Amino acid sequence: MADYIADYCRYLTEEKHAQANTINSYVRDLSQFQAWLMADGVTDLRKVRKEDVGAYLQHMSGEGKSPATITRSTASIRSFYNYLMRDGTVKANPAKSITAMKVERKYPEILTNKEVELFLEQPKCVNEKGFRDHAMLELLYATGIRVSELIGLNVDDVNLTVGFIRCTSHNKERIIPLYATAVKALREYMESIRPRIVASRDEPALFVNMNGERMSRQGFWKIIKYYQEKAEINKDITPHTLRHSFAVHLLENGADLHSIQEMLGHADISSTQVYTHVIQKQLKEVYNKAHPRA
Repeated sequence: MADYIADYCRYLTEEKHAQANTINSYVRDLSQFQAWLMADGVTDLRKVRKEDVGAYLQHMSGEGKSPATITRSTASIRSFYNYLMRDGTVKANPAKSITAMKVERKYPEILTNKEVELFLEQPKCVNEKGFRDHAMLELLYATGIRVSELIGLNVDDVNLTVGFIRCTSHNKERIIPLYATAVKALREYMESIRPRIVASRDEPALFVNMNGERMSRQGFWKIIKYYQEKAEINKDITPHTLRHSFAVHLLENGADLHSIQEMLGHADISSTQVYTHVIQKQLKEVYNKAHPRA
């Protein structure tokens, strides 16, 4: 399949004579957009719709990206599709009318401590699937890692003796500690369950499906939705919900933003600061409900 982003990069370089920093910014924005699309099942950049662009911008907002970052990404996507139209690759620009769209700042859904406990209790450790799912959910809440990072973990990335995992994303490695319950759940899974279900001794993946191969993003999504239904929690729980809850609960209990930023792997502290706004919003809601003169 043609690499449209690379073609666009050459166009910017050879015809527009754009500065290197400008080109790098466009390529970064477009690569992130493409990665999000692919994770959502859209593999062909020519088939992107206006709704896809709008959903991506809402996703960025939910991730805590600043309005300036979202505006820049919108401009990058719009410029890219103008190029594809000029080149005859697409007939319409899906980002054309997005310019005037107001991107609402949607704060991430957060589970309360009780809801987290209820959710983590759902996998019953009575069979291989229960032990595996319990370990996955405990690890996700213990570390706040992304789903792509969770399913990308290998056995060698876990150190149960010291109690931490090694997570690599965007060529950057970070070490994240584990609480005792997560270590216990992982030990039970790794020592007793995984050897029974893994398809091959050479399989490096930490978490495998019931066919013994590396867990997929779609497979994990189904697991999350299954346990949400069992827990009867009336919130839209996604694989990212435990990541958001992890960050807010750490903040509520006194952790500093820079430490949370490091554990989450945020390149920009502004992405982490959104959780401060979440806490302030929750406090305001409590105040308005509870104060007799509010």
